[in-house]
Amino acid sequence: MKHDGLRLFEMMEEMGHEQVGFFHDGPAGYRGIIAIHSTRLGPAVGGTRLWKYANEEDAIIDALRLSRGMTYKCAVAGVPLGGGKSIIIGDNTVRDREKLFRAHGRFVERLGGRYITAEDVGTSPSDMELIALETSYVGGLVGKGGDPSPWTALGVSRAMQAAAQLRWGSDDLRDKRVMIQGCGNVGHHLAKELQAAGARLSVSDVDAAKAKRLAEEFNGEVVSPDAVFSAEADVFAPCALGGIINDQTIPQLRAEIVCGGANNQLLGERHGDELEARGIVYAPDYVANAGGVLSGGADLFGWTTEKVKEKVLAIYDTMLSVFEIAKSQGIPTYKAADHLAERRLREGVDQI
Repeated sequence: MKHDGLRLFEMMEEMGHEQVGFFHDGPAGYRGIIAIHSTRLGPAVGGTRLWKYANEEDAIIDALRLSRGMTYKCAVAGVPLGGGKSIIIGDNTVRDREKLFRAHGRFVERLGGRYITAEDVGTSPSDMELIALETSYVGGLVGKGGDPSPWTALGVSRAMQAAAQLRWGSDDLRDKRVMIQGCGNVGHHLAKELQAAGARLSVSDVDAAKAKRLAEEFNGEVVSPDAVFSAEADVFAPCALGGIINDQTIPQLRAEIVCGGANNQLLGERHGDELEARGIVYAPDYVANAGGVLSGGADLFGWTTEKVKEKVLAIYDTMLSVFEIAKSQGIPTYKAADHLAERRLREGVDQI
């Protein structure tokens, strides 16, 4: 590894991680990281991300940030689970997915149930079936929890309605222009939810063909990736990778609300402060996008589809609670979400 080992331990301590494992299987072409942030409320859960990073340090930092985010997401969502994340360094040009994901499954199995995985960026329910050949500590399987994307999108749409209620005094999204960045599974399902709600859509993706297909299906307008932040919109919905709310993008934003499905949207905490200073309502990402982890209740707790839907729809009320904490304490919304999560980590959540 090219990172500074001492700095890695410092980062783990600063962020409160319990365990970070580095795994390698040469014949399978596997290089992976499994980060367990917290098991205080229950076993750590978090998806397996297959992504080609610029360097190994970026992959490690992503694993640390995403796993911490999962701890807070589960706490705010009120489920007895902790936070973890897997990174497989690579891309979707991999030839033998079975070898790759079975290797990953063996490493997940070694953790003895402290960590339960599911799909994420670059992976799918069929990949989870391959992992399940080696371990039972996997969710999102075909015929059970399945693809979490529709649930993530439903939760984001509910969070967006809560943000609209705060910003405009009504949660009606009819005729509001929503700029969706990222036309993958979550972006697609979010577009479907928003079209049903009467919103007007703009869409963008680094894959121009994906953006075109989504725009045609949902009567949207295609915006080029370099114009996505400055595009005219009421709501900016990031549904791609993280760190996109930063020094370069904030001055370009024309939207009054930021609410989307991507994890770790703020590059740094001060960028949450800057959104607040500009009067832009920020719906904290791990509150808004908790629908995916809640859908795991089908696998982990035996929830019915109706129970999952009830929990996901309640993201609206959770987001309003976050906004109320922010208002009463005079703090930005991202800090209010952290306060709610940390309170539940101290006090626990209802066992299911």
